[in-house]
Amino acid sequence: MQTTKSSDLPPQPTREESGPGATDSASPFKSGQRVHSAGDTRRIGTVKYVGSVEGYSGTWVGVDWDDGGQGKHDGSHNGVQYFQARGLKTASLVRPHNLSSGITLLEALQVRYRGTSTKEEEDEMYVLSSTNKRVSIELLGKEKIQNKLSRFEELTGVSLSFLGVSSPGPSSQISNTLPNLKQLDLSGNLLSDWKDVGIICKELPALEVLNLSYNSMLHDTVEIPKLHNIRILVLNHIGINWKQVEMLKDSVPRIEELHLIGNNIKEITLSSSMRVEGFDYLRLLNLEENCLADWNEIVKLSKIKSLEQLLLNKNSLNQIWYPEHSTSDGAGNESLGRNFKPFQSLRCLLLGGNNIKDLPSVDSVNSFPSLIDIRLSGNPVSDTGKDGVPRFVLIARLANVKILNGSEVSPRERKDSEIRYVRLVMTKYNDNVEELMHLHPRFAELKRFHGIEDVKAPIGVFGPQKMSSGLISVTLKCVGSSIGEKQPLTKKLPSTTTVGKLKNLCESFFKLKSVKPKLFLQEEGTPLPTLLDDDMASLMEIGVGNDSTILVDEVN
Repeated sequence: MQTTKSSDLPPQPTREESGPGATDSASPFKSGQRVHSAGDTRRIGTVKYVGSVEGYSGTWVGVDWDDGGQGKHDGSHNGVQYFQARGLKTASLVRPHNLSSGITLLEALQVRYRGTSTKEEEDEMYVLSSTNKRVSIELLGKEKIQNKLSRFEELTGVSLSFLGVSSPGPSSQISNTLPNLKQLDLSGNLLSDWKDVGIICKELPALEVLNLSYNSMLHDTVEIPKLHNIRILVLNHIGINWKQVEMLKDSVPRIEELHLIGNNIKEITLSSSMRVEGFDYLRLLNLEENCLADWNEIVKLSKIKSLEQLLLNKNSLNQIWYPEHSTSDGAGNESLGRNFKPFQSLRCLLLGGNNIKDLPSVDSVNSFPSLIDIRLSGNPVSDTGKDGVPRFVLIARLANVKILNGSEVSPRERKDSEIRYVRLVMTKYNDNVEELMHLHPRFAELKRFHGIEDVKAPIGVFGPQKMSSGLISVTLKCVGSSIGEKQPLTKKLPSTTTVGKLKNLCESFFKLKSVKPKLFLQEEGTPLPTLLDDDMASLMEIGVGNDSTILVDEVN
């Protein structure tokens, strides 16, 4: 027994009572069935209980809703637990007439492309005028568009998302109705059986793109026939694991894109070999928003020979490394060929929003033979507020990257970044060469490539001093609200100028009497400027290079 929960049942029960186990054989619903709320195809859930409720007459259906905020309790009412829901407020007990078991694919096709909009829907199509009055919108060419979409035999792309599709319907009619269909979006429906998916695909021989996202699919995938024409398969948020993916791959032998976002995947589960085999044509694999934390799991994908894009944003990875080059398949068999290289075709690796902290992980990217596009934003290593490094350091350490965090690295930006990086390193490691080479593997290469000479430290009034490599051109822009409009100034400053000294110069340059300046470095390709908060650091040490822009704000 459980404590009393809030319920969607009426407050006054009838005299008729029965136990929680009684069921109504005439009920159209069964446990495990996918349903949606009558009149709302986006309120989707799974039937967990069908039967009586103590104190109430008739049959009730217990539903565990997909969206956690749509329920009222955890499957219990008045101290009786009828079923166990996923959360405290994800379940409801409702009458059967308030639920729908869905419609067929062809019925949904009629609704979406031959249905007429209601007066209420048309009334909602408006914009507000300058006087805040509603102005109705009339769609030009509406009838012409509707006429074209209603000719099903000509359609090559169809979207039936969130229409309550639960079954294929008469299979022979699908192929006759949609003979030229190449793209089909069935996301957010009531499909759960892979056998139904197989029937739909078999009746659509020209189908190349299939989206099944937000359908709660069963774990048994053995019923799917060979789908030779499927090139793109989208399975986001369907509860699939990699073991099921392994079973699916034989059914889609020519798949080029596989999207698996938000499936709570923690590991790449394999039955035999140490690495994923097959997927000979797979170019893009999307594993964003999963629970992958160990890079060893990602290494299992390194044998997919055509893989060009690997999307791993918003996982829990804390480091990356390039696997050792071996022609063995992991079981001692020389099956990979002498020319095999792990991740040999990978050009794009997206790792945004993970937990990567160390620079050796960044340096390891240079070992990937084809990698030119990487995303590291949202990781501590690229967050200067969390002891990360700025963009120019990442560029300098990543020898072959042409796109960083979605922004192109131009030849000029690369040159400037590498020179700034070398000069920055020279200010920090003047004597300990061994430590320098360990922490900065590309330093000697870049120093030699750009012809940067060692700078001897002369003896000054206060002892040994590090000399600048010359003057640098810096543009100062005022952005503080109380500073007022002032023209940007471009000044040539010694690279040894400290942040504190520059603040004093800004007060003089812009005649700031009662305003204390706060400085930010604005860098190309970086969405937010970097706060310069160490008054003792020199411009060289913080990576301010020639033609840099510094924003002058005010201390709040």
